[in-house]
Parts: sequence; structure tokens; C-alpha cells
Amino acid sequence: MIIINKSGYLRYKNLKFRCAVGKKGIRKKVKEGDNITPKGKYKIINFLYRSDKLKKVATVLKKVKITKNMIWCDDVRSKFYNKLTYLPNNDSHEKLFRNDDIYDLILVLNYNSNPVIKGKGSAIFIHVAKKKFTSTRGCIALQKKDLLNLLQNIKKNTPIKIG
Repeated sequence: MIIINKSGYLRYKNLKFRCAVGKKGIRKKVKEGDNITPKGKYKIINFLYRSDKLKKVATVLKKVKITKNMIWCDDVRSKFYNKLTYLPNNDSHEKLFRNDDIYDLILVLNYNSNPVIKGKGSAIFIHVAKKKFTSTRGCIALQKKDLLNLLQNIKKNTPIKIG
């Protein structure tokens, strides 16, 4: 089990990595845009990566290449809310193909996914941290080398506990 605690560390077996979490910490998530990392138990539902930046990623997880038209919808009025979708799309969204490195590797968690409750929050990822470990808008962020190390060790069904 991957454990992410309030003190800013992710642990898995004998591995321990510093991580960034939401600006308002780990607790019960209230709504879209609240900057909270949701407390609870989750599963990894997808692994996305930038094949133009990372030629080889060692993992048993199924790999999905991020393309320039991939987005994650965060528009509560949309039928695509809290889902991976594609451009062109006029709904509010987050681009997954970015100029910075934070979405070079993305583990998508099953937060608010079955069923999707509009407004409860979307896109809880484990992704690459910014240089100074600045807080996220609700995701968990690790150094790229640490995330690559974690990917080598986890299995498809590795559970995640936040909090």
C-alpha cells in the first residue's frame, strides 16, 4: 500500500519520498477548486506519460502516451466532468501536454470517478513536483526521479491511502 501522510511524505514498502500536497492540506474534499488533497483510499486507474520526454519508463502498469490534444475536464456543467477527453473542446479543462515537466508522468487516481458527482472535485493525480515542492491544487507531487522509482516498484492493483 502507498501511504501519503500529512507531513509531506509518500511511503511504499521500504521507499520514502518527499511529496507536495494541496495548498489546504489533506482532509475531506468539499468541492472543485478547494485546493484540498482528499483523504481516503484509492486505486490507480490510469498511467499517462510524455513519450517525447521519457523514452523508457520501467513499470508493469499499462502506459498511455500523452498527446497534444489530451485534456482533463473540470467543468461541472460538462458531460465530460472529471474525465480524460480531447481537444477541440470548449469546456473548462486542464491541458495534459504541458511545457513544464509536471505532467510528464501522471498516475490517475479513482477519486470521484464511479459515479462522478459534479462539483465534488476532479483530477486527483500523482505527478511530478515543481522545483521547490510548491503545494498543488489537490494532487500529490513527487520529484521525477522518485516517481520513476515508485513506478518500477508498484503493481497495477497497489492501493493508495491518503491521510
